[in-house]
Amino acid sequence: MPSALVWFRRDLRVDDHAALHHALAGFETVWCVFVFDTRILQALPAAAHRRALLLHAACRELHELLALRGGGLIVRHGEAVAEIVATARALGVASVMANRDYEPEAIARDRAVGVALAAEGIGFRTFKDQVVFEHTEIATLSGTPFSVFTPYRKAWMKRLASIGNAAHAPLETAALPGRLAAPLVGAGVIGVPEPAALGIRAPESAAPGLVPGAAAGARRFHEFLDRIDDYDERRDFPAIKGPSYLSTDLRFGTVSIRSLARAAAARSSSGAATWLSELIWREFYFMILAEHPRVTTRAFRPEYEHLVFENNETHWAAWCEGRTGYPIVDAAMRQLNTSGYMHNRLRMIVASFLVKDLQIDWRHGENYFRMHLNDHDLSANNGGWQWAASTGCDSQPYFRIFNPVTQSQRFDPQGRFIRRYVPELAAVPERWIHAPWEMPPIEQTTLGCQIGRDYPAPIVDHASARAQTLERYRLARETAAGRG
Repeated sequence: MPSALVWFRRDLRVDDHAALHHALAGFETVWCVFVFDTRILQALPAAAHRRALLLHAACRELHELLALRGGGLIVRHGEAVAEIVATARALGVASVMANRDYEPEAIARDRAVGVALAAEGIGFRTFKDQVVFEHTEIATLSGTPFSVFTPYRKAWMKRLASIGNAAHAPLETAALPGRLAAPLVGAGVIGVPEPAALGIRAPESAAPGLVPGAAAGARRFHEFLDRIDDYDERRDFPAIKGPSYLSTDLRFGTVSIRSLARAAAARSSSGAATWLSELIWREFYFMILAEHPRVTTRAFRPEYEHLVFENNETHWAAWCEGRTGYPIVDAAMRQLNTSGYMHNRLRMIVASFLVKDLQIDWRHGENYFRMHLNDHDLSANNGGWQWAASTGCDSQPYFRIFNPVTQSQRFDPQGRFIRRYVPELAAVPERWIHAPWEMPPIEQTTLGCQIGRDYPAPIVDHASARAQTLERYRLARETAAGRG
């Protein structure tokens, strides 16, 4: 009887899983596989191995969940195209089924897999699972892609209303005719090899707090639902429990985007509406990346390819290491470096500071986040950095530049977050915590916090940097206009 192979990628769960649903609905026997792609693992810098460890743990749990249903996970280690074709051939399956990925390299990989499988007489089908609506489903009245978020959101919400529950209905995987098959000896590894066998090494600093996997993701989701109605009021304050903390689950697919959207749409609170809007932002950036793959290396707005950056190496190192002399920036960078996580408001602050205060190319910051963030997602990371740099679609205007001191005063008013990650400033009173260089020398001596010795003096003056940045953007626009 015909059988299928489900290829897990960014969807490490068993419930509400599109490819698994269709495989179990259409085939008598279903195998499951995950490939630790050597092309990706070998390119990982040391900082990104924390993310690889989370992936490894989520795969181990996935194997256990599949085993509870009579199956298991075939684990391959090698180049993805070759491993999938070899596994499908060895099992004699009629089709390989997977959920769609929208990154340029993933699209090219899947195209190559489809061609190679077709040569073997094996089918290859992909399904929508990462998003509620794909980039081809939301368009302007003329049928073209949106480039501004607000009208995109309105069109997204209109389509949701027109389709209703069908847009985010769960996809059954438990009560379908097909059966999950346990891996055969010789077809692959039963269970997940130890990280060292996959070339994954533990980072120097462990990631505290985050438990990976679908079970932990479900707990985070249900815990967030208890406070979602206050999300709009609490989300911008890094010292309190405001965000959903589900971004890594969305990255690895240990929660279903359909379940998140369904829960948010069912609420009538402003907090739930704000959070749903954040999920729509995620899909907006997926759409931008799919429609404009050039944004991975170039500015969405071509005129800002003419920006001239200083790229001062000393300033770059200070930003990376959290020693710029601006407490909110330094606290945020230290949070990222030690945990692999950064609060969303802080991502905007540090990105604006790097590009518009330090005048360093946004692509450097985007790459640093790529290496360090547990929840790194190319589309969202690129979109966020281009937004902060004013080079992207729906970007903040070039003349709107975050003031790191006033942002700190507004979103960490008591300095609780700063003190947690910048212990040098633990004793500094609220009056000075946001701009400690303004402390009188006698205060610095009394508190044992000498600026320039115990904590850095600001490496740039914000007002001067702002004026220089405005001039850089003006020149870029004039250059573009002159060449147009």
